Amino acid sequence: MAAAGGGEGEREREREMHVLAVDDSSVDRAVIARLLRNFKHRVTTVESGVRALEMLGLEPNVNMIITDYWMPEMTGFELLKRIKESKDLKKIPVVIMSSENVPTRITMCMKEGAEDFLLKPVKQSDVSRVCSRMMR
Repeated sequence: MAAAGGGEGEREREREMHVLAVDDSSVDRAVIARLLRNFKHRVTTVESGVRALEMLGLEPNVNMIITDYWMPEMTGFELLKRIKESKDLKKIPVVIMSSENVPTRITMCMKEGAEDFLLKPVKQSDVSRVCSRMMR
């Protein structure tokens, strides 16, 4: 008789999240992707908010979005607002990152529905905290 609940590989996949990392800096995209992959998460990276919205239209099965605040074309805050206004995307948690610690900006993002606000450089402990909360 087979055991209920599946094997170890199945449990690993249940814990794996698909994270969309959005940052106009290729270095910052690589850093956040590496930190997330250390926790065995699937990561898709894009360079802009516009590209993120396009990608979400093609691949809506994203469990979390981590986005830079300051980007050309569309800021992370504008991306957050577009996601939270969308009936199809509003349930996806959004985490904002910034190298600037501006309390009014942090408050504004949190009021608009951001799950968290991380200061750059993002550390492994930041990613660990955010991911554990998302997986509950």
